[in-house]
Amino acid sequence: MTEARWLTSNYKPTPEEYIHVSRESSGYALLNTTCYIGMGDSAIEDIFNWVSNWPKIVNAANVLCRIKDDIVTSEFEQKREHTFSFVECYMKQYDISRQAAIQEGQRRICDAWKDMNEECLRPTKVPMPFLTRILNICRVMDVVYKDKDNFTNAEGEMKTFIKALLVDPVPI
Repeated sequence: MTEARWLTSNYKPTPEEYIHVSRESSGYALLNTTCYIGMGDSAIEDIFNWVSNWPKIVNAANVLCRIKDDIVTSEFEQKREHTFSFVECYMKQYDISRQAAIQEGQRRICDAWKDMNEECLRPTKVPMPFLTRILNICRVMDVVYKDKDNFTNAEGEMKTFIKALLVDPVPI
């Protein structure tokens, strides 16, 4: 609802406001949580409490996925009535070019990968299979939004990737 209010009132949030609100609206945190449902008895209530309290790895994953998506989709989304992206918010806040805002987004993505690596390499009370699920979602997003929007335009590279995975798997 916050993003809808921003859009209708033409309010352009700060990058920090945008990241905070988009962590809820993007769906990436929910995707992390739903990945645990199929893990059987190992997905105990403590794990769901942990993931719902926004640990560092979940925050980093959300920033990484959200900004990666925004970098490649923002121009297309601005052609239709759509809420602002990190790129537009950063450009307005600091009165800089699109390319400079993208570079800042890429810097934040790099920092998010560092945070995720740190969380996966340090001993934790959360078993590694749960951290790996979050890491793997980010790996998928890295492929989907590497240089262009392969989610919206899935006919090109993404179709090739899916076909290689499901239709022409590596023989064992």
